[in-house]
Amino acid sequence: MHFEILVEDQSGKKALDILVPKIVKPGNTFKIISYKGIGRIPGNLNVERDPAKRILLDQLPKLLKGYGNAFSNYPVEYPATVVLVCDLDEKELTTFKAELHAVLASCNPAPMTRFCIAIEEGEAWFLGDIDAVKAAYPNAKDAVLASYSNDSIVGTWEVLANALYRGGAHALSSQGWQKVGAEKSAWAERISPHMDVENNNSPSFRYFRDQVRELADAQ
Repeated sequence: MHFEILVEDQSGKKALDILVPKIVKPGNTFKIISYKGIGRIPGNLNVERDPAKRILLDQLPKLLKGYGNAFSNYPVEYPATVVLVCDLDEKELTTFKAELHAVLASCNPAPMTRFCIAIEEGEAWFLGDIDAVKAAYPNAKDAVLASYSNDSIVGTWEVLANALYRGGAHALSSQGWQKVGAEKSAWAERISPHMDVENNNSPSFRYFRDQVRELADAQ
């Protein structure tokens, strides 16, 4: 199976570049493509968006249609699938998934696709493996880590920042979003190598792992 994995930012790509090989067996291939933010699904699915802006959900209708056309021409011995990985943030999960599936249904042909939502943010997947966080950051604040309930809607990146960054989320966010993004990428690079994909307490990570593995093992 070949996987085209779409993620909303560079930190997600850095994490999945490390994690996907832990999930799928050799012989499967993957390409992880990062965007510059999540954006929103356009109300009119047929309106062209500026591709130079590289905003994931803004581009999703065009992307899935393109993949549908491309995959339909692949040889049968080279199956391929799209996996969309993005944060839930403040959205309601059932409604958001319905909107995503509506975009997919508008494609003819539609590519094989899986939607995997980090709840509430990608940092939830790191917090699902506290041992990995501690291996990467031995001085992480145990009380902060212990206070987190997996996949809870609490401002997940802020929880991780409060555990790892001097001065916590407030000090980090006061330096601007470029600094926040750089720190998130550093977390991804340092924590992901230590993560045990078989034992992660984040339900949304386990869903992603199981979806990818199910597709890979089916071939």
